[in-house]
Amino acid sequence: MDFKRADFPEGFTFGAATAAYQIEGHQFGGAGPCHWDTFAAVQGNVIRNEDGAIACDHYHRYAEDLDLLKDGNMDAYRFSTSWARVMPDGRSINPDGLDFYDRLTDAILERGLKPFQTLYHWELPSALADIGGWANRDTVKYFGDFTDVITDRIGDRMHAIATVNEPWCVAFLSHFLGHHAPGLRDLRATARAMHHIMLAHGEAMSRMRAKGMDNCGIVLNFDHTSPAEDTPQAAAAANLQDAINNRWFIEAATKGTYPAEVLAGFGSHMPEGWQDDMAQISQPMDWLGVNYYTRHKMLHDPKTAWPHLKAIDGVLPKTQMGWEIYPDGLHHFLTRLAQDYVGDLPIFVTENGMAWEDTVENGAVYDPERTAFVSDHMLATKRAIADGANVQGFFYWSLLDNYEWAFGYEKRFGMIHVDFETQKRTPKASYHALKAAIAR
Repeated sequence: MDFKRADFPEGFTFGAATAAYQIEGHQFGGAGPCHWDTFAAVQGNVIRNEDGAIACDHYHRYAEDLDLLKDGNMDAYRFSTSWARVMPDGRSINPDGLDFYDRLTDAILERGLKPFQTLYHWELPSALADIGGWANRDTVKYFGDFTDVITDRIGDRMHAIATVNEPWCVAFLSHFLGHHAPGLRDLRATARAMHHIMLAHGEAMSRMRAKGMDNCGIVLNFDHTSPAEDTPQAAAAANLQDAINNRWFIEAATKGTYPAEVLAGFGSHMPEGWQDDMAQISQPMDWLGVNYYTRHKMLHDPKTAWPHLKAIDGVLPKTQMGWEIYPDGLHHFLTRLAQDYVGDLPIFVTENGMAWEDTVENGAVYDPERTAFVSDHMLATKRAIADGANVQGFFYWSLLDNYEWAFGYEKRFGMIHVDFETQKRTPKASYHALKAAIAR
């Protein structure tokens, strides 16, 4: 790779990220059903109807996986705590679930790694999905209760805690586009979920602040958007896409506002009195997590319903997901966020990575495409720091090949290859390249 640890500021954090439902094995340890279980059970929602029942069996193999992090010269581990594992019905405590995260936390610390926890990475308990999920304001209160329970158990040992991972995916991708659980295509449910997931962030912040915690933030995903042609219509389309994907969440969290052009599309479907929640949503944070993967070029499409948008396939090389590889987009967001939204607030790149059709040959996995991807995005991060962004860490997504949501086990993002039949872990060439680059 074309960088080394010394190229970054003293104390810069290198790590890798995972998420509970994607790796743990949801059938173990008394976890309750979540809306991903039921979403995956419907033909056509997930490739081969695969779910997270076993996944990478991290529930039993976490020690081996943490050793791979430590041996790879990583400083930190970003993981999530499953609401449905800790509170199987969303309200009642499962002692086995708390005990698991207690053991996991101790194991992280024993290896000298910094624990970066995410409270919610999408595994909504089915009992709460039954009463409307994120379209129901009551879910916000229950999420606050979950925050209290898990924070009282492991919060004192966390280096940093994020409230929610990628609220755009929780709300718009899942309630408007229907690609993720609960798989809705409903404008009213979308408007409410878009607000309630941000209110859940504010509620969790309030609960943690009441405990005197000062290491709290949120993780937002950003998608680089530009016009597909030089016309006012295309420029307006790109601006609206940016407002939906990016500005809705960062403006709410930092300014207490929502973009007017998105509110116009949601019309009367926003929850009554939503304006009264914005102060809680926009209370000060201690850090911001940035997830970045790709870009899209947009056109206005008057033949479709609101938001009248059409994405144009780009010409850059693509990952296994079909996503264009565009490192300049990461530099763009890191500098834009620093200049327009958060100032000198610490920023962490909490996810960046690529899926590739990796195979094991002669006991090894050769993935030069991923090595180049990581190197190029690390260099984009380095440029952003030079341009004034207070970026303090970078987490590769993901440590392991895992359950990639609607794509099942087909798309491989990991630096560690997982044979899902045998659970054998095989570090890829990119893992060894990053290990060498960040050696102390």
